[in-house]
Amino acid sequence: MNVRRIDDRQYALRVSTAALGRAVDVRVLLPTGYDRRPGSRFPVLYLFHGTSGRASDWVDRGDAERTTAGRPLITVMPDGGFDGNGGGWYTDWADPRTELGPSRWETFHVAQLIPWIDRNLRTVPRREGRAVTGLSQGGFGAMSYAARHPELFVSAAAFSGAPDIAYDPVVSVGATGVVSYVAAFDDGVSPDAVFGSRLTNATNWRGHDPATLAPNLRGMRLALYTATGIPGPLDPPVPDPAAIGIEALTHASTASFHRRLDALEIPSHYDDYVLGTHTFPYWARDLRRHIGPLMRTFAAPPHPPAKISYRSVDPAWTQWGWTVSLKRPKAQQFSALTDASATGFALRAAGAATVTTPASYRPGARVVISVTRGRTHKVIRTAAGPSGRLTLTLPPARGTATTLVGIRRP
Repeated sequence: MNVRRIDDRQYALRVSTAALGRAVDVRVLLPTGYDRRPGSRFPVLYLFHGTSGRASDWVDRGDAERTTAGRPLITVMPDGGFDGNGGGWYTDWADPRTELGPSRWETFHVAQLIPWIDRNLRTVPRREGRAVTGLSQGGFGAMSYAARHPELFVSAAAFSGAPDIAYDPVVSVGATGVVSYVAAFDDGVSPDAVFGSRLTNATNWRGHDPATLAPNLRGMRLALYTATGIPGPLDPPVPDPAAIGIEALTHASTASFHRRLDALEIPSHYDDYVLGTHTFPYWARDLRRHIGPLMRTFAAPPHPPAKISYRSVDPAWTQWGWTVSLKRPKAQQFSALTDASATGFALRAAGAATVTTPASYRPGARVVISVTRGRTHKVIRTAAGPSGRLTLTLPPARGTATTLVGIRRP
């Protein structure tokens, strides 16, 4: 890694990783006086750019340095594509063998960059000290990462984002066209390289779609900023027709996502300011409007859910201290953990499953576990391991089935 200091707050990082086929850039804004406060820790905002953007966009075009000035906040702005091409759509690509080389963007951002930032900067390295925000394609990325990794973020926001790419059937048609166009004409790869073909890889699209995964967002502070594409006060005398059309598409996606949240009774801040196109003056204003509420969220973060519910298409996942590993007939199928707590859970999944609980029990404590699937019921007597966790293996079911598990002391 190469690190270059640009000014008293801003650093430019050049990063190489096996997850990506080329080196990429990351910009970091530190709080004013960071070096003079060695005993202080700061929350982190991960701030994403959009299609054909770069790590420097938010500083060069979005006024991020001035907007965050005086705030006790670290801002991390990574590349979401290679050298300003169309972008990676904030996911590990379905096709790992394109001309661009490895494009595992989610692996880079979530599994590598976040831990690196927490190890090397004085962050608040917990959910309550971490937020994610993005514009356009980056708004999709922010909500997708939040929905797929809710234990990591206390807040998520999208500015002119595309948080519905697979839930609403009409909106999904436009989303498919945009993703395919960007892949083919901006990235120079197959139209299906990112998420796969909509016809044969529909589950993968849904498994990264914030609207489909919206129940995972419960308990997080959410904000949506959007306009209709009708030119507004921050547009030039002759607006860009593309900026008008793209904002209309993202407005439809954002409105659909907001309806989905409302139907689930998940609160969100929804700012539809109507007049505005898909351009940076509006996103810079969105950030200025968002930064105050974000800092208040960091100061008084919402509590994590008392009972955990989470769904995913991944064959193995860990969230909120729960780990689920599946052996199933298809590479991608949804599994859902519901109402999980120290007293039990429900798991809906195909194939065999191994479930490990959080460290909620005294090491060595004896417990009685009741397992019910359909008309089958059995009782298991076991003990928590040295770490205070329980591990339970559930046999395969015919098709997708729900298993109810109760946990109690003898």
